[in-house]
Amino acid sequence: MNFTNTLKIFKITAFAEGCSFIAFALTMPLKYMYQILMPNKIVGMAHGILFMAYCVLLIMVAIKYKWSIIKTGLAFIASLIPFGTFIAAKKLYNREL
Repeated sequence: MNFTNTLKIFKITAFAEGCSFIAFALTMPLKYMYQILMPNKIVGMAHGILFMAYCVLLIMVAIKYKWSIIKTGLAFIASLIPFGTFIAAKKLYNREL
C-alpha cells in the first residue's frame, strides 16, 4: 500500500466522523420525541458511511505507520465515544506528522 496522504485523509475522516456522531445524537430527540424521522435517517446514513470509512482508513494508517495493537485499538475505541475522535486527534494522530 502506497498512499501518500493517508494520514491526512484519515484525520479529515476522523473529524467528519466525530461531527456526524454529534449530529446523530442531536437528531435523536427529533426522532423519538417529535416523530420527525428524516433528519435522523439522513444523518444516521452519513454517520454510518463515515464510521466505515474511518475503520478502513484506520487499518490502512495502522499498517503504513506500524502502529501497535494498543494504539490501533485506542483509535478504534475513540470512534465509539462521543468527542473521542477529537481527543484522539490531539493525542494519537498528530504524533505522526
